[in-house]
Amino acid sequence: GTGSNILSALQDLFWLLKSKVEKQLQIISVLQWVLTFLIMGIACTLILMYILCTDCWAIAVLYLAWLVFDWNTPKKGGRRSQWVRNWAIWRYFRDYFPIRLVKTHNLLTTRNYIFGYHPHGIMGLGAFCNFSTEATGVGQKFPGIRPYLATLAGNFRMPILRDYLMSGGICPVNRDSIDYILSKNGSGNAIVIVVGGAAESLNCTPGKNSVTLRNRKGFVKLALRHGADLVPVYSFGENEVYKQVIFEEGSWGRWVQKKFQKHIGFAPCIFHGRGLFSSNTWGLLPYSKPITTVVGEPITIPKIDNPSQKDVDFYHSIYVDSLIKLFDKYKSKFGLPETEVLEVN
Repeated sequence: GTGSNILSALQDLFWLLKSKVEKQLQIISVLQWVLTFLIMGIACTLILMYILCTDCWAIAVLYLAWLVFDWNTPKKGGRRSQWVRNWAIWRYFRDYFPIRLVKTHNLLTTRNYIFGYHPHGIMGLGAFCNFSTEATGVGQKFPGIRPYLATLAGNFRMPILRDYLMSGGICPVNRDSIDYILSKNGSGNAIVIVVGGAAESLNCTPGKNSVTLRNRKGFVKLALRHGADLVPVYSFGENEVYKQVIFEEGSWGRWVQKKFQKHIGFAPCIFHGRGLFSSNTWGLLPYSKPITTVVGEPITIPKIDNPSQKDVDFYHSIYVDSLIKLFDKYKSKFGLPETEVLEVN
């Protein structure tokens, strides 16, 4: 009757409104992280300098005193917060793309691990969502394993940003930090290193599956020194969420990027995603493309205090082969043709 029709219409309206609200929350959650990635460090530094010049200067002085006292905390495992890692905003972040974490093998809590994450993409969105939040259930999939996503040490010199990053279990990608976690923090630690780094980000573009790995062997040497097992990780779709202007080798643009990479540690990219209000316009929001991160089989690594170059090369070759096998095994399941080949540079 009329009553049931009205009820049905109201239910349809409710679900429509709920869907729209959820989509807006997803956009807001992703936007806040993009802005965090791009400007939070600089913005917080400028705000702190401004406060020093106002009547509230004492607040800035107190924070700076705390900063000096707390300076080495990022190098000692940081200060993770399960509360922050479980924020609801990260679930909206996950659902925007969506992002998914796939487990292929169990990890022992009696071992430590170095995850090699590939590819970098523009912002490493899959790495952040999967390993610095609990949105995709990393703690449930790998019980007893504490993931630490490693990023540029310079980020931890930025006020406020450093504390925000540490709350998610993010640590500096330097030897002091990694040595501490793998030697003085017990077992069950998994350091996630985006091996290709800034160099790899310069070549990421939709439709391209390539990694910068041939001459990246430092992470293997660290694994050998600590007896930490290596785990290849490939994120299908990481390169699809932004479009980038790729400068040819030898061009002025690539020269500038390499200079930044050499002296500062990151390479500026000219990229774009979708607009804030429309997917048909350009903007800073990434495109809503699925990102599926597959955690491969751990490679058992012996502990060698002073590994030779031969040792490093041997286990590096095993790692490269394992990554290629992981890619080949899962590529067709996540939208790639069987003929797709992983390009290892």
